[in-house]
Amino acid sequence: MNALAGRGVAHDPRTPSLQMADVSVAYAAGAQNVSVSAAGGNGRVYALQHVNFAVRRGERIAVVGPNGAGKSTLFKLIVGTVKPSEGQVHIFGHGPDGHICIGYVPQRNEIDWSFPVTVEDVVMMGRVGQIGLFRWPRRADWEVVRHSLARVEAGHLAKKQIGELSGGQQQRVFIARALAQEAELLLLDEPLNGLDLPSQQAIFDILDGLRPDGVTVLVATHDLQLAADRFDKIMLLNRRIVAFAGPTAVLTPDNLLQAYGGHVHVLPGAEQGILVDDCCGHDEPVIGEW
Repeated sequence: MNALAGRGVAHDPRTPSLQMADVSVAYAAGAQNVSVSAAGGNGRVYALQHVNFAVRRGERIAVVGPNGAGKSTLFKLIVGTVKPSEGQVHIFGHGPDGHICIGYVPQRNEIDWSFPVTVEDVVMMGRVGQIGLFRWPRRADWEVVRHSLARVEAGHLAKKQIGELSGGQQQRVFIARALAQEAELLLLDEPLNGLDLPSQQAIFDILDGLRPDGVTVLVATHDLQLAADRFDKIMLLNRRIVAFAGPTAVLTPDNLLQAYGGHVHVLPGAEQGILVDDCCGHDEPVIGEW
């Protein structure tokens, strides 16, 4: 993987991979499914408000919080499909526009799996930024595609239709697309939803393999125990950043009460808290212990 992208915005190696400075995203009442009652006195409601943080190259960050906390909005800010109402977003020292180094794997329900495209074509889509629009892939680009599929152990799936794959296989293919893109900042929005434990482990094996390349990874998840076990830092979010640090410092009863409100139950006299998040439409509650 290249240290700097061949096309797109040049990176400043002295800056964080990702930085937000006092970023807010506001919608008018009635927009983005915002109810009038949820809007403030100015008729606006904040999906995110006064967000400040920086992420260093190669860090693996879990973004957690209740449903509607702004996790997907945060990712769309980074990609550049949502613009901040206030503040600034910097990717390697520059705004999001023009970057080809950002790999984004959206939630599975946002993808049309019936679209007639093969696995290798999906991965080749990641090469468009490097190749340029309206240019045909070269032999070297197909080599990158094959290598990317091999890294996620999906080379044998190259000729299959993307809709024929299991959920875990589809996630691996979209990570391969990011590898073909030569992504240096990888965003995965709820990538483990509906996956069995072996499929989850396969995803983390792939992410572990990205560490030597210095790829920065942000993963949105509802599973707090997984966040504590598998990530360098946790960002606890509920429209603002409640806490952003190592798992032990973030997953405290006080912080969880701030983020989840009445859905947190702290055992009387216990140092550890138990969270039951049953507000998010999951088939089963997400439960964590500390």
